[in-house]
Amino acid sequence: MAKILNGECLCGTVSFSLEDSVKAFYFCHCKQCQQLTGSAFASNIMTQPDNIKWLTGQDNIASYAHPSRDFSKSFCQSCGSALPFVNKSKTALIVPAGSLKEAPTTAPQSNIFSSEEACWLGAGMKAKKFSDFPD
Repeated sequence: MAKILNGECLCGTVSFSLEDSVKAFYFCHCKQCQQLTGSAFASNIMTQPDNIKWLTGQDNIASYAHPSRDFSKSFCQSCGSALPFVNKSKTALIVPAGSLKEAPTTAPQSNIFSSEEACWLGAGMKAKKFSDFPD
């Protein structure tokens, strides 16, 4: 039996579980993912479309599907956290890695759309690191 991964939104309203059955794990650097996440890239896990069991709060999920492009996003209506969704072509469940409480067995495999990488990412990765806010 496959390992079960659990996830939830930041406020805990929406929770789910899924089998650790990863088809792909990508860091996507495309401009759309930068805008959707407000960060340098999206950390997305792809699995089978039916590989999810919603535990709580499914009625609190909102979705955005771009009208002319092939991308979308689901999120908690209370806290805005990214949540799993089935892609437009219905070929994969996209799971935002940050929504999981445990790490999947599969590590990130690729940085995709790296030609669109945020111009500040490289410098930011070299910046001083702190375990909390700097003094």
